[in-house]
Amino acid sequence: MKIIVSGGGSGGHIFPAVAIANAVRRRWPDAEVLFIGAEGRMEMEKVPAAGYEIKGLPIAGLQRKLTPSNIVKNLQLPFKMMKSGRMVRDILKEFNPDIVVGVGGFASEPTLKAAAKMGYPTLLQEQNSYAGLTNKMLARDARVICVAYDGMERFFPKDRIVFTGNPVRADIEQMTATRDEGCAAFGLDPAKRTLLSVGGSLGARSINEMIMSHLYFFRENHIQLLWQTGRWMYDEAVAAVNAANMSEWVKVHQFIQRMDQAYAAADIVISRAGAIAISELCLVGKPVVLIPSPNVAEDHQTKNALALVDRGAALMVRDADCQATGLAAVLELYENASQREAMSAAIRKMAVRGAADKIVDQIAKIVK
Repeated sequence: MKIIVSGGGSGGHIFPAVAIANAVRRRWPDAEVLFIGAEGRMEMEKVPAAGYEIKGLPIAGLQRKLTPSNIVKNLQLPFKMMKSGRMVRDILKEFNPDIVVGVGGFASEPTLKAAAKMGYPTLLQEQNSYAGLTNKMLARDARVICVAYDGMERFFPKDRIVFTGNPVRADIEQMTATRDEGCAAFGLDPAKRTLLSVGGSLGARSINEMIMSHLYFFRENHIQLLWQTGRWMYDEAVAAVNAANMSEWVKVHQFIQRMDQAYAAADIVISRAGAIAISELCLVGKPVVLIPSPNVAEDHQTKNALALVDRGAALMVRDADCQATGLAAVLELYENASQREAMSAAIRKMAVRGAADKIVDQIAKIVK
């Protein structure tokens, strides 16, 4: 078995890609797995750390904010696309895979497009409840489209859709960590109420700014905060917590490696509404306040969040409103035990287990 997995850009694409690769290796221990990602993005670090080889393409996304530097980057984009296409064709010829799997992200488009043109079978893994233009285009040539939400025939050919759920990290799917272990790992008091705030692997400015401007909220309401800031605002967050003398109540981390322990420690979670984050939260079963990012294609995070809200499985606060009402929503939830229990029960019903193995089942069928 020789397989190429392509995609990345954020943890939401990288973690499922690695989960699929791990499931391939469990099924075929001598399988050759090659990743194709985008130069300078997270996958170039995280994939080798997971034990897999990766090739980087000089690909980037369209810059929507039109500053002078971004206009220059957008003008360079067609040349980067052409160069990436040539590089992908060379990689495909040399590696000669049995199948190419796309999980979303910048590198996925040129990789799957070239693979289909060269006659290699492709499988597409759509993580969101609302498919973007790129995946709708790539789906035309895909043998199978693996999805995590119902109703995806709005976007893809019905006869090629397979419901698998989204692959998540094994430690979260198995979730053996206890609350006491989680609290001990992060220096938290297990007797206190605990809020976990995660803005995705890259962080979320609006969520971070909401917390930074309301640091005393946590001491006043006897809530301790485990706070993943992401890379860009970590130093600023640490400085703010130290200046406010709030380090007893607010524990700041740039990136949390053991999310299973973080989830175990938390009573309530504040999170962005990326597809993989939601898939993890469904497995974890904790009450959650979702603050969807407005800076994503087709506003798909809001659509992901509403899929839970409509089932009573989450609360949603719009990004523009989070400064004013985000922590108030958390406090209301802390004061309503029956609502927390109902939300936990509802979100657990949406959990899908074994997604990576279900995707590998589809890979096996295609390769046969």
